Amino acid sequence: MKKIYHLGTCTTCQAIIKETGIDKKGFEMQDIKTEKITPAQLDEMKSKTGSYESLFSRRAMKYKEMGLKDKALTENDYRQLILDEYTFLKRPVVFVNDTIFVGSEKKNLEALKNALS
Repeated sequence: MKKIYHLGTCTTCQAIIKETGIDKKGFEMQDIKTEKITPAQLDEMKSKTGSYESLFSRRAMKYKEMGLKDKALTENDYRQLILDEYTFLKRPVVFVNDTIFVGSEKKNLEALKNALS
């Protein structure tokens, strides 16, 4: 599978797509704002990463607004929050065959670039 879950309005996602050329490499592109993540898609991501927490973005504005940093969240909480609010998904999420790359950390981007070359 070659797929990227991204946010079209996110400048970081745009930069990663441009830098890697994913949009020109036959990847299925899913803008998570206009095409919501399904529970099955999220469960597939979790099966590759091992936890919903690893897919959860604490950078989202709503994280602070909702006072989530003061709460002890469970795996079910992370799953439901991501399904309810697309901004809680750490972006981008890229599937290259059986490998998943989550987020924009430098080492993750290097690994993604290597997988694409």
